[in-house]
Amino acid sequence: MLAAGLGTRMRSRVPKVLHAVCGRPMLEYVLDAADGATGTRPIVVYSPATETVRDAVTARADTALQDEPRGTGDAVRAALTALPEETEDVLILSGDVPLVKADLLAALLEARALDHAAMALVAVDALDPTGLGRVVRTEGGTVERIVEDKDATDEERQITEVNAGLYALDAAWLRRRIGDLEPSATTGELYLTDLVAMAREDGRLVAALEVEDDGRLTGINDRSQLARAEWDMRVELNDTWMKAGVTMVDPSTVYLDHSVELAEDVILEPGVVLRGATKVGARTRIATGCQLHDTVVGEDCVIWASILERSTVEDEVTIGPFSHLRPGAHVGSRSEIGNYAEIKNSRLGTHVRQHHMSYLGDADVGADTNVGAGTITANYDGVAKHRTTIGAGVFLGVDTMLRAPLTLGDGSKTGAGSVVTKDVPAGKLAVGVPARIREIRRTVGDAPPDPADGAPSKPAAEDPAG
Repeated sequence: MLAAGLGTRMRSRVPKVLHAVCGRPMLEYVLDAADGATGTRPIVVYSPATETVRDAVTARADTALQDEPRGTGDAVRAALTALPEETEDVLILSGDVPLVKADLLAALLEARALDHAAMALVAVDALDPTGLGRVVRTEGGTVERIVEDKDATDEERQITEVNAGLYALDAAWLRRRIGDLEPSATTGELYLTDLVAMAREDGRLVAALEVEDDGRLTGINDRSQLARAEWDMRVELNDTWMKAGVTMVDPSTVYLDHSVELAEDVILEPGVVLRGATKVGARTRIATGCQLHDTVVGEDCVIWASILERSTVEDEVTIGPFSHLRPGAHVGSRSEIGNYAEIKNSRLGTHVRQHHMSYLGDADVGADTNVGAGTITANYDGVAKHRTTIGAGVFLGVDTMLRAPLTLGDGSKTGAGSVVTKDVPAGKLAVGVPARIREIRRTVGDAPPDPADGAPSKPAAEDPAG
């Protein structure tokens, strides 16, 4: 697999083959196709300028170093030094063709084997052959040679059949002849394509697998071609998910990474972006304006106009609009997260209500707790983060500030505008600035306290101080 070129037309410090298409480096798709066609560990050729490629593929490929950029022929020579001696067939691919499929590569290998050819190549009758190597045939249709665009005559540039840069070769013949490649008089590079003429000199056949020009085999050389490849792959990806039972109201505005997983009856409205290891459960609606990154969402949820990052959302949760779940947020089932609510590194229990304009950071919140508007966990003291623990059934009044580290017991409450700096026992009220602990007043209709809880058998007298 050829990946030694930096790709100067990309105008980037990132090697061309590591630029992402639908959330993955384009090289990963070529590796997938090669694995599907051969089942063997590939050899990726890199150069000093693309050393990061080596690090990116270590888990699934071997590598070979091409010391200097001396052309595709020299890159293959470098790869042969890492090729096992018992290898009989060599498949050569370009790392910048992410839309290539395994079935095409398998057909290419089969075409070489059927004809006992020295090599087989993929040929495309291009709509626009500009800049591409032309396939030159005899009058009888036999492939005789490939001429690169830079070296072609005006007559040869009229040929529309082009070389797609995919090859299958007889390994023994390739080892014998690779050293005979001569530098191009125009560029000084060693062209892999010169092997075609060498095969014919040896009386060996060169097979051509002809495919239509659907754009899938066009190498990516600049940002414009990268965008077109992204579009083509996104159309294919969205179509696959719709056939699997996902509704997309406007597929052209839904952006999915290749790694996203969706269950049946998920609904994706226009303007949705799902990235990374995001998973969405059955019957969940992701409404307009949502971005989810590396987030798991359960079943029967509704999320709209919100951003969720590296978070977990359990079943039957509603979120939004304009909420932000930052990394480490975990929202329990049946919870309600409303507009302008922010959660970071916090775990919310079942049926927590955080309806609007509030921030929970580094907190644990018990089931059935109500978070009033304007509630803030002051989790950072300027040096370190501290945790807030909020029990079950807690009622946080509007504009409550909780200065961590802090614990609020089950069933406790805070008054509006309270600044809570000390722990609040279960069943107690914190009110004031700074907040002081009070008994919770009970009104007509309240359930009587359970004596087992240690609460007074009748309402406490009103504090004269208020």
